[in-house]
Amino acid sequence: MRQNPPRIFIYAALPCEAKPLVDHFKLKKDTTIQPFAVYLNQDICLTVTGLGKSAMAAGVAYTQALFASVEHPVLVNIGIAGHIDHALGSLFLIDKITDIDSGKSYYPPLVFTPPCPTANIQTVSRPQLVYDREHLCDMEASAFYETAVRFSTGELIHCLKVISDNELSPAENIQPKQVAALIAAHVAAIETLLAELSRLAKLITVQEPKLFEQLTQRCHFTTSEQGQLKNRLSRWSALTHQQALEFDETRFHQSKEVLCWLDQQISEIEFCL
Repeated sequence: MRQNPPRIFIYAALPCEAKPLVDHFKLKKDTTIQPFAVYLNQDICLTVTGLGKSAMAAGVAYTQALFASVEHPVLVNIGIAGHIDHALGSLFLIDKITDIDSGKSYYPPLVFTPPCPTANIQTVSRPQLVYDREHLCDMEASAFYETAVRFSTGELIHCLKVISDNELSPAENIQPKQVAALIAAHVAAIETLLAELSRLAKLITVQEPKLFEQLTQRCHFTTSEQGQLKNRLSRWSALTHQQALEFDETRFHQSKEVLCWLDQQISEIEFCL
């Protein structure tokens, strides 16, 4: 779509969540894009998806399809969430996402120092007016993450949530101007997170590992499997700060064996974190 497409993609459900970010990063609306409101500068693309899981999933998929040439994009969902007693305006980076409808859980890998406290979040299909849960609650995080992992690696996909309502100030009291102000108060932390994820993306998007060529010459990898192999080797490089991989290529004769072994090695690294 563009010769130099952005590498950072922000997804917000509501215009009031997006407005302080549009202003701060000096983003301009792309009027040629109709299904969603999309704002751009040289480095950042922000999409306003609309409320709910279906809208968020569609917004992520549509925007990533527009910029399909970007390798290892950074994807961040920024928005509001409720909690039983956290103070309004508190900021959290999400380390566990649970979809209440499906029961599925997702664990965004934290391979850096978070710019704020972390928390678990539960994603629901309808606004919750009864505050009886210890977890944060929203309507988009699970759909965002489940869709985003189709387009990038988990280390580059994260959710930042600002508390907009609690038992003492319930959801029906939320006003758009209040939401914009709550998010605007955290632009410094947002900048820190985006800078850290951009740094990590550069580590992942390194020159094609030499081992990739050796393995693809030895074993038959389909086009899809070659992409999986490249992704796993890049993740190993980023997570170990480009440590050499102790790998006896003569042990394996099938592509699936290689991919499974790499999954095991990466899983052990992430477990140690």
